[in-house]
Amino acid sequence: MQPETTTPPRPAHMGDVAVLPPGALPEARPATSARELAADFTRGIWRENAVFKQMLGLCPSLAVTTSAVNGMAMGLATLVVVAMSNASVSAVRNLIPGSVRIPAFVVIIATFVTVVDLTMNAFAHELHKTLGLFIPLIVVNCIVLGRADAFACKRPLPRAVCDGLGAGTGFTLALVVLGSVRELVGFGTVFGVSVFGAAYPPFLLFILPPGAFIVMGLMLAGVNRLQSRMGG
Repeated sequence: MQPETTTPPRPAHMGDVAVLPPGALPEARPATSARELAADFTRGIWRENAVFKQMLGLCPSLAVTTSAVNGMAMGLATLVVVAMSNASVSAVRNLIPGSVRIPAFVVIIATFVTVVDLTMNAFAHELHKTLGLFIPLIVVNCIVLGRADAFACKRPLPRAVCDGLGAGTGFTLALVVLGSVRELVGFGTVFGVSVFGAAYPPFLLFILPPGAFIVMGLMLAGVNRLQSRMGG
């Protein structure tokens, strides 16, 4: 007569929910790794750059990049908003019903845009006057709302923050490059520093709206060419 063999209890299943046996503990979710955080940050800088790859946020990209300073200021303002809104959305993602998530995200984003707007008006008033209405319009920027809805509301806080910082950094770099090229060709300066000397004749076409489209088109062509050389 063979001895009886016992097998460890297996969890019973009810639909898609596993019911564990008494005394058993659920498996802990793996902690967010540094590699995941680095990938979340770098993705928005190049592979999913909002301006050069996804063609998002083109209204401020074309309108405010008459100089490198303006581009950097607009980019940094957007960076702060997208990083803080991502963090807030991730922190309260389990408290917001799915049916009202978009209005809730807009309220969160508008809160941080108001903070940035008032801060710039207090400490950088002339720059605030130059950027004008485009600071409040960050509320409806596709980059900010898109990252909140597509990523932050589905990820833990550290990953949401890194994603927001990466998307904001990529947007800032794109605006600085656009503003630097337009300022260099238009006035012969970069960040107000003369590059070609006082004898350089201003090429105002690149400061006007048509110049923004010309520079954007040339830069998109360059990015696509570089990407094809790199194999995607």
